[in-house]
Order: sequence, then structure tokens, then C-alpha cells
Amino acid sequence: MQVTFSIYRFNPATDQKPRYQDYVVEYERGWTVLDGLNEIKWKQDGTLSYRRSCRSAICGSCAMKINGFNYLACFIQIEHLKAKKLVIEPIPGFEIIKDLIVDMEPLYEKLESIVPFQVNDNPPPDRERIQSQEDFKKIEVSIGCILCGICSSSCPSFWADPRYVGPASLLKAYRFMADTRDEGDFERIPIIDNKHGLWRCHTIFNCKDACPKDLNPTAGIAELKKMVMYSKY
Repeated sequence: MQVTFSIYRFNPATDQKPRYQDYVVEYERGWTVLDGLNEIKWKQDGTLSYRRSCRSAICGSCAMKINGFNYLACFIQIEHLKAKKLVIEPIPGFEIIKDLIVDMEPLYEKLESIVPFQVNDNPPPDRERIQSQEDFKKIEVSIGCILCGICSSSCPSFWADPRYVGPASLLKAYRFMADTRDEGDFERIPIIDNKHGLWRCHTIFNCKDACPKDLNPTAGIAELKKMVMYSKY
């Protein structure tokens, strides 16, 4: 089977403007888009740049835009796209470093800003801090975030407002604020309770539709809004 990859190429250090370069790939059933990219890099053009690591949809490294939608290249199979031509671009909303590689530092900085760890100054118990199964269920889904950045990259508010915390970081804030063992609300609420935080979200569900792990950042953000409205801080 044969497919054409039309890949966004741009090196800010040497290129005046981006271009699209076509490569024809002979692929086998079961190949992912990442397999196709590897075939190009290893056998046709070693200058092509993109991120990859686990090949198991766990690390989030290979997030990219494929035929207009954000995907993990290692997760989506070529034949499932049902297209003779695949247009491969970097995920939007981030500065391009080279070709399909974008600068993820703004995402990580915003994640760090929301205090992404458990805050509890009480003396630790001998073993672990116990949590009921019912309480764990409240945060179970949000723990599955792999920080690929696809949700934030799919969000128009993230594109428009460079200071917007974004759905990835807000979902992580929900993960800890909804955790019964955490006592860090007083630190996180001032960070998210403003026009660049919770209230920048317009609930359009792009983040939910794009998430490769079937998470729902929009629902987490809605719960955070309730927490902030009724908070004692």
C-alpha cells in the first residue's frame, strides 16, 4: 500500500518561510503515522526532525497535526485515516523549533505554576495517606494525562492568550484540588481564579475531543469553577 506524506518543513535558523515537502511511502497494514515518518527519516531524508520515544501512546512526545487534527503519531494507524495523502504539521499554539518539533517550555512553565504536587503539611503516617475508593474515583481519570499538550494546542483560548494557563494545567490542578489528601487550595486558587485561568475557558470541548487518552479537561475545569466559587480561601 502507498501513501504520500506532505510534511511541514521549517528551520527558523536558515529558512525564510515554511514549505511542504512530499514523500511517497510504501507501508504495511498496521503501520502508524510514526512508522511512516521513521521510514522517511531512516531511508529517504535524514534531515527531517520530529519527536518520538515510547511508541506506546504513553510519553506524549509525538504529538502533531495530521490532516487537520491533533493526534499522537504512534497511536493513529495510516490505514484508519483512509487518505491517499497525509498532511503532517506541528501542533499549533507553540513556537516551532524545527519541522514538527515545537517548544513545549511554555506548557511546562504553566504546569509548574499550578503547584502540580500534593500539598499536605500534616505529619506523615507510618505508611501511606489512606483514601477511599469513592474519593479516588473522583480523580482517577485525570491521573491519566500524559502531558502531550494536544488539548492545549487544540484550544482557541490558548492560541489567543499567551498567559492562559490552558486545559492541560487546569486538569492537573483539578487532579490535586479534588484529591482528599491534598491541602494546597490556598496556593492554587489565586493562580487559576483570574481571566488568564479558569475564566478564560469558554467550554467549547475542543480539548475533550482532541485528547488521545479520552480525558475530559472541560469537565475538570467546570468542577474547578465550582470549587473556586464555594471556596473559603
